[in-house]
Amino acid sequence: MSIEIKRLTGGDLKAALDALAGLRISVFRAWPYLYEGTLEYEAKYLQRYAETEGAVIVGAYDGDRLVGAATGEPLGEELEDFRAPLEARGFNLDRIFYMAESVLDPVYRGQGIGHRFFDEREAHARSLGFDEAVFCAVIRPENHPLKPADYAPLDPFWRKRGYEKLQDVIVTFPWLDVGDTNETDKPMQVWYRKL
Repeated sequence: MSIEIKRLTGGDLKAALDALAGLRISVFRAWPYLYEGTLEYEAKYLQRYAETEGAVIVGAYDGDRLVGAATGEPLGEELEDFRAPLEARGFNLDRIFYMAESVLDPVYRGQGIGHRFFDEREAHARSLGFDEAVFCAVIRPENHPLKPADYAPLDPFWRKRGYEKLQDVIVTFPWLDVGDTNETDKPMQVWYRKL
């Protein structure tokens, strides 16, 4: 498979939002997200990337089809849920780029695309003058009934990239879990690195 990686901003970013919405719903339905998404919610959630200066989507394309994407934007422009815990700890949000979601069709995993997602977002952040980066990883109980027996956490991958957990820095964000009828807050661990 020949995959093309593209850094999308401006009009190209806006043009990719619908495909990204469908990809997020599909990929995030699996562990550990267990997200029961809708296109209506996705359209509203993703619109902020189209309206935020400095936002980026790194798209992985198989021909014309978006098969993976990673998003990012200046942390100061992110939702309050993601900013507040870092502000409370005294971090300077003007220096931090937020590496938001990464989604990749499972068929395309294991080809180095995840590394390219980080490479491209980090390069974009540095080009804008940012020298720190963070992202959030969902925390689920070890004994969760939907956890696959063969699940391998991505912690080693992230550490190889130079990221470390910020001790006691947890953000929460609500979403609807698969099979539930009400949204609940999900805890997420903040990971950090200097660029």
